[in-house]
Amino acid sequence: MGYRWVVLCIGALAQGVNAAVFLGLPAISPQLQQHFSLTLPQVGLLLGAVNLGTMIALVPWGVFADRRGERLTMTIGGVGAAACLLAVALGNAWLAGLALLGAGLFGASVNAASGRAVMSWFSAGNRGLAMGVRQTATPLGAALTAAVLPGIAISQGVPVAFVALASVTAFVALAVALLVREPPGATRAGSDHGLILKDPKLLRLSLASGLLVVPQFTATALLVPLLSAHGMTVTAAAVVFGIAQVVGGAGRLAVGVWSDRVRNRVGPLKIIAMVMAVGFVLVAVLDEAPVPALVAVLVPTTALAVCWNGLAVTEAGELAPDGRSATAIAMQNSANYLSAAITPFLAGFVAVHVGWSAAMVLAAVAAVAARVLLQPWRSLRASSPQNSRSVS
Repeated sequence: MGYRWVVLCIGALAQGVNAAVFLGLPAISPQLQQHFSLTLPQVGLLLGAVNLGTMIALVPWGVFADRRGERLTMTIGGVGAAACLLAVALGNAWLAGLALLGAGLFGASVNAASGRAVMSWFSAGNRGLAMGVRQTATPLGAALTAAVLPGIAISQGVPVAFVALASVTAFVALAVALLVREPPGATRAGSDHGLILKDPKLLRLSLASGLLVVPQFTATALLVPLLSAHGMTVTAAAVVFGIAQVVGGAGRLAVGVWSDRVRNRVGPLKIIAMVMAVGFVLVAVLDEAPVPALVAVLVPTTALAVCWNGLAVTEAGELAPDGRSATAIAMQNSANYLSAAITPFLAGFVAVHVGWSAAMVLAAVAAVAARVLLQPWRSLRASSPQNSRSVS
């Protein structure tokens, strides 16, 4: 196996562990509420601290990764995140909030640096697949955490759950330090990152990505409540949710291969956006339909809403000059995190005060708006060294 696949495996593992914190922790919300004596909204604020820290730190970590390399970036970030998670286990609610903010600040290093590793080691012909593997680690890490962490929190207590998270995070940071290196002749960036952040195409891609997160998080936030409101048990609705996530995770690999074969990231992204919009409109129309019909549309629509991320991340990296992909990826991710922080509240508010169908139509409109932003577009500049490098 080529060394580049070792780098990809370590990067994907780091991405999955990072997802365990910012996506998996809601699985122990009841235990956090009881342990820290919090109300439900206060638990929401506590968990939101991770996303806030991540959003703030993404671009600075991207600049650091481009200048100093992904190994140092992810090692520092992993050790820092592990220390912050350990602090959650030792403190009260206030300290826990600050520590989770710190975990987000340090954990953001993985998002930009692991993407830079893929851009550095894989050529344009197989980068879509590689980035799909990296992106698939996010839902898998969150799913594994949701399956394991509640049992630890219930049987051993919340502090032990955070010690476990800290231990895994530290282990991955050690693996990064020992096993990850840059390819021969890798380019380090200078001081002109501001030019990348002002690039019109990157700004458009970032805004389109943020809009596509609206249907993604509308689906993930409302699928279980929607099916429950239509008479399905919570357990059965959770199974449907899990199936949709698994299909969406497999879809990340499939669309990555698709983009490699057509040598274009944004073309497939535009198609997915429009099919996704149609799916959400159908869900809105089927609001009063029998549950099996609703499920038959919800599952593929949710999978489509989950599967596109790797395409946007890869395109962001390929838009950047050689050696500056981490900064570009961080910029694109920042828009995603901002939208992810807002969408669950917005979708829930619309669903409660206007109706389920209105929330689904809002998701469809966001997908169409993203499609409009991506037209016209040229991808994979053949002259860019970022797109022609091939390392094994």
